[in-house]
Amino acid sequence: MKTCEVYFHYMNKPQILKNTKTFVKKTLKNAEGGHDWFHIQRVWNNAKLIAKNEDADLFIVELGALLHDIADSKFHNGDESLGPKVALEFLHEQRASPEIINHVVKIIENVSFKGGNIQQEFNSPELEIIQDADRLDALGAIGIARTFNYGGFKGRALYNPEISPDLNMSKEEYKASTAPTINHFYEKLLLLKDRMNTKTGREIAQKRHEFMELYLEQFYAEWEGSK
Repeated sequence: MKTCEVYFHYMNKPQILKNTKTFVKKTLKNAEGGHDWFHIQRVWNNAKLIAKNEDADLFIVELGALLHDIADSKFHNGDESLGPKVALEFLHEQRASPEIINHVVKIIENVSFKGGNIQQEFNSPELEIIQDADRLDALGAIGIARTFNYGGFKGRALYNPEISPDLNMSKEEYKASTAPTINHFYEKLLLLKDRMNTKTGREIAQKRHEFMELYLEQFYAEWEGSK
């Protein structure tokens, strides 16, 4: 890259981040409550917190966090190519470097949890940070609220004792599952604590995990009328 190009990208990083925030807020204006701008904002803040203790490119971390759910496949007929495509086109318009665009696209392609048996094909310190930040938002009080909000959005039952969690689903089965919302705790949420990448992520996840365990204990007690 030529010196003038390096200077251009360096000087415009704050503007690119500002434009990205504006773009994401507008794009997700009417999104489902658990995957809206406020989810992005929480992940962005989590990512910046985690990055303080990691050796990573903060600009990539912030861009990836802001764009990680720009077109979540769950709300676009399962199309996993749309999010990366939207991000690529937007960053190209911002005149970001090809290296930055490629890295952010790879992050978007690999950040999501796609079932307990899926191995991701790309890794970087920046992806690890964003992945932890996103997973933290699926844990604790916020995670519980988001889970039931999405379950209601999809018309799922709260709980059915006759339908057991399935921990051996393929990626396709996981995406197509219509199981009760409580099952999602076992099929995803309670698995996340042991899949965190960073020390900061693990420490925060542990506390949120314990909160969810207490919640489930209370849920079952109330379901049975014993508390």
